[in-house]
Amino acid sequence: MKNKRVGVLMGGLSAERNVSLKSGNAVHHALLDLGYDAVAIDVGRDLAQVLTSEGIQVAFIALHGRYGEDGCVQGLLELMGIPYTGSGVLASALAMNKLYAKQAFAAAGLLTTPFVALQRGDSIWPDDLPFKLPVVVKPVQEGSSVGVSIVKDEASFAQALDEAFRYDQVVLVEQYVKGQEVQVGILNDRPVGAIEIVPKNEFYDFEAKYTDGMAEHVFPARLLPEAYAAVQEHGLAAHRALGCDGYSRVDFLVTSNNDFYLLEVNTLPGMTALSLLPEIAQKGAGLSFEELVEKIIAGARLKTGQQE
Repeated sequence: MKNKRVGVLMGGLSAERNVSLKSGNAVHHALLDLGYDAVAIDVGRDLAQVLTSEGIQVAFIALHGRYGEDGCVQGLLELMGIPYTGSGVLASALAMNKLYAKQAFAAAGLLTTPFVALQRGDSIWPDDLPFKLPVVVKPVQEGSSVGVSIVKDEASFAQALDEAFRYDQVVLVEQYVKGQEVQVGILNDRPVGAIEIVPKNEFYDFEAKYTDGMAEHVFPARLLPEAYAAVQEHGLAAHRALGCDGYSRVDFLVTSNNDFYLLEVNTLPGMTALSLLPEIAQKGAGLSFEELVEKIIAGARLKTGQQE
């Protein structure tokens, strides 16, 4: 890979643009320190032209959210014959869409929180739900907890729906489950550890994810040994259920009964100073940030079976 020109794709057009810029800059600097011919690319609608003009031969995708984490950029790179990091088109699209991801998880026998999917314009009241308050309301296709609310009373239900519908045409209303927030790192098709997040806020929201001091990270997650091993097995099963490639981060709620409620698979997890996958890789597998980046770039390829 050091003989090829690497484009680090960052920024983009989603609500997570600023986070992606941080991830991308960290990856770009790591690649330069490792001796790679790497260029930072702030992704816009002219991406195909920029990739061509820059002579990019390999893409390290550090995008988050729509148009980057959902298969759109992956499809473009496949068409252009440029090998890239992370999951392919289908796995990226499935993971980004929480509704279809839940269906894939259920087919694989993995436990997820009970939910109702709502289209914009649907009329529903808390009494119509098959479960009681509190509930979690979230847009189907956003990351970093953008547009997510915990609703404890009927008065705030409509406001939470309005907030979620700002970001998507489809919204999930999920039964609230109280448990430890545990996240499993997957690298090269194997789990590398599980970390527990203890947010200062009510849940691991955008502020807690990207503000230093707003969440405590506990590694390894405070689980009994058999539960710790099991949650990693469930994480790998979720990664495989969507057909993910390379690396991912899988988020769970673990109850006091050791039920593992699968929340989502992040196919392009954050690579910032506060991000969880680099911390899991360092503490669970002894990998520095630069070593993690190098392992990820080493797995860059096309996913359609074509020769690169």
